[in-house]
Amino acid sequence: MSNFSLDAQPRQITGKKVSQLRNKGLVPATVYGPKTAPINVQVPYRALEVTLMKAGGTNLIDLTVDGTTHSVLTRAVQRDVLKRTILHVDFFAVDLTAKIRTEIPFHLVGESPVVAQKRGILITGANSVSVEILPSQLINFIEIDLSKLKNVGDTISIGDLQLGEGILIMDEPEEMIARIVQTSAARSEEELEDSIVTNVEPEVIHKGKQEEEDF
Repeated sequence: MSNFSLDAQPRQITGKKVSQLRNKGLVPATVYGPKTAPINVQVPYRALEVTLMKAGGTNLIDLTVDGTTHSVLTRAVQRDVLKRTILHVDFFAVDLTAKIRTEIPFHLVGESPVVAQKRGILITGANSVSVEILPSQLINFIEIDLSKLKNVGDTISIGDLQLGEGILIMDEPEEMIARIVQTSAARSEEELEDSIVTNVEPEVIHKGKQEEEDF
C-alpha cells in the first residue's frame, strides 16, 4: 500500500473536447502499464495537484478507478505554458514484482569544512542517478553528505553510492556528484610562491682553496 492515494473516474470524453472537463475542475489523465491496458480517466484538479506535489515522480500512488486500485507512478505532466496549470497526466501502472528504471534525485546536505574555511569551492555534477529498482524500494531522494569532503580534490562519485541490496545503478561509477577545488586566491598564492622559488639563484659553494687572482 502506498503513502499516497487518489480517486479517479473513467473518462468518456477525449480529443479536443477535454477542455469541457477542465472547465469543470477535472483533469484528463491516462493510465497504462505492462499489465494494464490504457485507461482514460479524469481526476479532480485540486486533489491531483496536492498529490503530485507531495508524491513527485518517485513515489507510488494508489489510484482507484471504479473500485479497482492501481499502483502508479507519475510519468508525464503536461502544463499550460503561461499559467502552469495541469492539463494532462500520464500514470504508469507498475508491476510490483518487476524492476523498473527510474531517476532518483540527489539532496545535498552538510558543508565541507574546506569550503567553510574558504580554502576550497564546491562544484557539482550529476544531480540524479539512474537505477533499476523494485517499486517497493522507491525513495524520494538520496542524501549526499558534503561534510565528507575534507580536503581540496576530494570527490564524491556515483561509484561511492551505497543504495542497498537489489538496487542496480545504471550510470558510470566515475561520474562526479560533488568535488572540492582550490579557490582562485589560494591558487594564485601558490603560483606566486612557486615563481619565487624558481627565480632564486642557487648559492655556489666552492670546494677547496680559491685560486688567487694574478695582479
